[in-house]
Amino acid sequence: MRAAILSADSMLVYRGMDVGTAKPSPAEIAEFDMGGVDVVTPAEEFSSGAWLRAAAAWAASVPEDRPIVIVGGTGLYFSALLRGLDRKWEKPPPEYPVLKTDRAALRARIRARLDKMYADGLEAEKAALRARYPAWSKTAALAIGYREGDTPEKIYVRTCQLAKRQDTWFRHQATPLYVEPTVDAVREIWRRKGPWTVCFSK
Repeated sequence: MRAAILSADSMLVYRGMDVGTAKPSPAEIAEFDMGGVDVVTPAEEFSSGAWLRAAAAWAASVPEDRPIVIVGGTGLYFSALLRGLDRKWEKPPPEYPVLKTDRAALRARIRARLDKMYADGLEAEKAALRARYPAWSKTAALAIGYREGDTPEKIYVRTCQLAKRQDTWFRHQATPLYVEPTVDAVREIWRRKGPWTVCFSK
């Protein structure tokens, strides 16, 4: 059975922020019944609790025998799923898989993705969103690439810094199981360790 996908990315929740977040295409979202995307507009505030409630509502629509694969890099969303919003980590911290990527290769991918974003119309998308939503929520305003005065070089540097912070979070807040970024490696970690139990409530 084809798995459903839940996005744990704090920027994919915003409708219209497509190019700058490298959001999957509508066809891909539909193919995997993807949850956690296009939940609110950039004008609306959003939080880990709001995401957890949206994820719970989405998960309730997925058949019980259908596996759910959770992807993304927002650590607070993962911690909400693994321990709830108000509980401390169990000891030892829970394990979950993190794709292992060489830092130089990661930066090259960031640069290539940034070039594609501009080619796909990032500036036009940002202008259209700003015209439609003059006032953005605090969370949406943090989106890399959508801030006033963002240049390609600033976006590149901030994205690299974000990737480093994400890696640090996963190393210190839980027990990462580093996995080579191949289909076989992911399937093997699922066979040996998964599925994980997650919490869709406080």
